[in-house]
Amino acid sequence: MQAASPERPLWQVYLVFLVPMVLSNFLQGLSGTLNSIYIGQMLGTQALAAVSGMFPIVFFFIALVIGLGAGASVLIGQAWGAREPHLVKAIAGTALTLGALIGLLAAVVGTVFARQAMVALGTPADVLEDATAYMQVMMLIMPLLLVFVLFTQLLRGVSDTVSPLLALILSTVAGLLLTPALIKGWLGLPPMGIQSAAYAGLFSNLLAMLLLTVRLRYKHHVLAPDLELLRALRVNREIVGKVLRIGLPTGVQMVVISLSELVILALVNQHGSQATAAYGAVTQIANYVQFPALSIAITASILGAQAIGAGQVERIGAILRTGLWINTCLTGALVLVGYALSHWLLGLFITDPATRAQAEHLLHIMLWSILIFGYQAIVGGIMRASGVVLMPVVISIFCILAVQTPGAYLLDAYFGLEGVWMAFPLAYVTMLALQTLYYRLVWRHRRITRLV
Repeated sequence: MQAASPERPLWQVYLVFLVPMVLSNFLQGLSGTLNSIYIGQMLGTQALAAVSGMFPIVFFFIALVIGLGAGASVLIGQAWGAREPHLVKAIAGTALTLGALIGLLAAVVGTVFARQAMVALGTPADVLEDATAYMQVMMLIMPLLLVFVLFTQLLRGVSDTVSPLLALILSTVAGLLLTPALIKGWLGLPPMGIQSAAYAGLFSNLLAMLLLTVRLRYKHHVLAPDLELLRALRVNREIVGKVLRIGLPTGVQMVVISLSELVILALVNQHGSQATAAYGAVTQIANYVQFPALSIAITASILGAQAIGAGQVERIGAILRTGLWINTCLTGALVLVGYALSHWLLGLFITDPATRAQAEHLLHIMLWSILIFGYQAIVGGIMRASGVVLMPVVISIFCILAVQTPGAYLLDAYFGLEGVWMAFPLAYVTMLALQTLYYRLVWRHRRITRLV
């Protein structure tokens, strides 16, 4: 593994880095999608509604780890660009320790307060018991899931996007085989109904972590689980301070997003379990379009961090322009595919014709705005590479709290359920405008230096 070479055209550097990461994100999402398809087709719309209610809660804890990983990967990218592998291990060890602690907190709090959380979200009464049972199991497996998600982020900081891809291929195939077997009790396995997806996820993640351990040790990878990395599994206060300086605002942003999603889900739940099932299906498809946009933003951030670490700050502008161009081509193409195949795609999740028609209408309202979301994420990613995160995060939080959330309530009052989905493009357009203004008027005039 080498830091990005300045001799290669930037679009090639992006694609070499980006393609495995996009495939990894697709596979990561595919695991949840397959579970939703199995549950929707084999157990019915009500079961899908019960599982859909878990999305924002799982995202809440994953958001904390994503923020942590964002800070750590920037530091790792700069250390890797400067050719300092021992510093890479020290940063990774501290980040993984914090991630494990967040996972343990999620397991304890989530299992104890599962029913209260579902009631607070306004989960429809006809799916409350199933939703509670599913949440309890999901929270128990959260420590392993969060460490796995975090570890893949850290690997990308040293330009390794292939190892996470291989691990996710194994995980996805295992889930594809095991989830329906547990739903129906095939091969002598106990039938577990709605909890099948959670147990299959536990086994799949264990397999993925085992594969990563074997592969990284065989390749003598800088982040291979060896004695040096194990010794680094502690809370280094200096590193924690730097990670939190970048990661905490990003984590707060992700938490605010998840809390906003909880509010929106509660608003959707007021329209009944059919609307909740439509919400779950639309979210699944929107996530697939959003994955490449987020991957491009992550790539821009890591390439920017490596350029800063290598003392090549002049490459930042070209990295940004290339990321925006790739987002236009890749995310834009997926948006068009989403519109063209929306009826068929939603049919994978929903069997009820009325619910599918409702979900299709909701998807059409917001899908185009994911392209705008991608642009603002890339601008923010470039600024994060230099350690500037506070103001971009403040902008994002402002748009969520002052535009999207109240907008969803006001538009719901005027347009009904459709109004909730109109709030997404409204927030994304505002976000892009404000991020671009800050980038042009403030960030470009700052002096950019290494953080580690």
